Amino acid sequence: MQEKIAQRKADIFKAISHPTRIRILDLLSDGEHCVCDIFEGLNVEQANTSQHLSVMKKQGILQSRKEGLRVIYSIKNPEVIEMLELANQILKKQAKEAMSAFAGVAEK
Repeated sequence: MQEKIAQRKADIFKAISHPTRIRILDLLSDGEHCVCDIFEGLNVEQANTSQHLSVMKKQGILQSRKEGLRVIYSIKNPEVIEMLELANQILKKQAKEAMSAFAGVAEK
């Protein structure tokens, strides 16, 4: 059972561990968007964008609905936004640590 849970967690992280997918999630963190808006906003090919959306939808990270001919995507669980915010906090902390280390070298 523990192995299955660990695998599911790994699958979630794998599903978001691509720069384009992170950018899609950042865009969707403001609310739902049509596929057409997503690929235009990211300057990525529609087919490529659709593949990334499909991977995240398959893992339950995103959900979609049809509105006429348009497919509208949104983040299924707000915890994903929290994960992105935590990653931002880690990056800021690492940047501060790097600046402190650089300042210490510069003073010598």
